[in-house]
Amino acid sequence: MKTSNGKTLKIRSLLAGLAGLAAVSVAAAAAPKPTRVATAAPAAPRAGCVELKSVAQTEQETRDEKGQKVVRLVPAASIVPGTQVVWTITASNVCDTPAANVLIDNPVPEHMSFVAESAIGAGAAISYSLDGKRFAAPDALQVRESAEVTRAARAEEYTHIRWAFQNAISPGQVAIARFRAVVK
Repeated sequence: MKTSNGKTLKIRSLLAGLAGLAAVSVAAAAAPKPTRVATAAPAAPRAGCVELKSVAQTEQETRDEKGQKVVRLVPAASIVPGTQVVWTITASNVCDTPAANVLIDNPVPEHMSFVAESAIGAGAAISYSLDGKRFAAPDALQVRESAEVTRAARAEEYTHIRWAFQNAISPGQVAIARFRAVVK
């Protein structure tokens, strides 16, 4: 990625910047509130039953043997402003009991803007935040421009994304969360 002073950064710098920021919360089936058990990083340390792994990829367009266009995800190496990066967070249940009430909170990386409507996660309710503390649906996020004026937040203003998985993750299974962000 090129910064404002023209230097190119490797995607590893972005991943390093995420270390300790994304988090997963898991609660036992009978517990009323989630308990924080792990943090996401390229090689997240084990701290409970759910381990997170974040991967940054870009789309690469090629042709198959029939000449048809094929788009595939490849590891992001060196990126420049305007590049769209696909972030995939994998939550793996490494214990022998189901992990219920799993929440993944993930920051939008510094020097990147969230791509509207790009967050996905099968079986998850997705919400967003402008400060990493209060999460809501996009239509409920407001930005105060002055004492009298507020407006709807724009997707590029989101700083965090939360996936609240509705079903438990069984032992040995994974849940996938994904979003896209553009390098500023």
